[in-house]
Amino acid sequence: MNTPNLVVGAGITGATIARRIAEDSGQKVTVIDVRDHIGGNCHSSVDSETGIEYHCYGTHIFHTASKRVWDFINRFSSFNSYRHKVLTTYQGRTYHMPVNLQTINLYFGLQLRPCDVAEFIKAKSAAENISNPENLEEKAVSLIGRELYEAFVKGYTLKQWGTDPKNLPAEIISRLPFRHTHECDYFTDPYQGIPIDGYERLFDKMLDHELIEVQLGKNFFDIKESLAATCRIFYTGPLDRYFDFKFGELGWRSLRFESEVLGVPDYQGTSVMNFADIDVPYTRIHEWRHLHPERSIETGKTLICREYSVEWHCGDEPYYPVNTDDDRRMLELYRQEAAKTERVFFAGRLGMYKYYDMDKAVLAALELCDGL
Repeated sequence: MNTPNLVVGAGITGATIARRIAEDSGQKVTVIDVRDHIGGNCHSSVDSETGIEYHCYGTHIFHTASKRVWDFINRFSSFNSYRHKVLTTYQGRTYHMPVNLQTINLYFGLQLRPCDVAEFIKAKSAAENISNPENLEEKAVSLIGRELYEAFVKGYTLKQWGTDPKNLPAEIISRLPFRHTHECDYFTDPYQGIPIDGYERLFDKMLDHELIEVQLGKNFFDIKESLAATCRIFYTGPLDRYFDFKFGELGWRSLRFESEVLGVPDYQGTSVMNFADIDVPYTRIHEWRHLHPERSIETGKTLICREYSVEWHCGDEPYYPVNTDDDRRMLELYRQEAAKTERVFFAGRLGMYKYYDMDKAVLAALELCDGL
């Protein structure tokens, strides 16, 4: 293949890189993806029966504190006013998630004020005497106490990661905020929303440039040896796969989705409902109509999707890096190998073996292009 620049992967990282190369360098760039669509895991589609747009790989909310990222992404779509609110069901009752003042008061049957929460939680966590948390369970208990951990974190985490929280690193729980007020927005970033016309249209516009060519259903490893020696490669696929797993397979968790059309206009009243009980096999239910409150759905039906966290095997879709001690040792070896690879730039969630929110993926891609 004769192209000066090859971007492997048409997800949000690859699309950002391709756009920057085309606009800033005036060079041609070819974008390939093994899938039959652009957008990667952010891809959306419209259900033919209900007319509801759904996210094919789980709910994706664009949120950022970076004006640079927001200005860049808004070149290709305006965004609606959606603010993400997550609820969780535990033993037949529904609570706000992340844990906030409403969650605490409802669970314990109290009427604490914001000024009371810190001392209340301090007393709960102090009972465990955890001064230096070494795993997810200890970190969570030190933050919210044993009772709230057992109710809202333990079962969900067991399902999500397929292992006891004591076996997981403490930093995983750091992504979950904890609030002393009734604030129930999941994200507090100043810039938030869903693309007005959906993610599919956003990616169409990102890749709509005279110097960008998109080829779908094309596997990088089928063409790797035919690339010109002068071609720059921007690789957003799995890092270990690029090096033929020479140091072993990095660990991931995967997901399975089960969709269903229901003959009611609204099933759960929110876009995402978590299920904390360990005996409920799925981790959450997505109800897509709530992502676009500005749209009118006239069918009287709704579309939901149950999400199951499953063990990952080579060939499955990787979603969340497990990041065990063995994974970190392998990752360092792969990074050393990547540093020696000329004219190949590794990027994105898979290429960096790192969990990225969408805005962080965009920012990392923009900064990669800054340095070219």
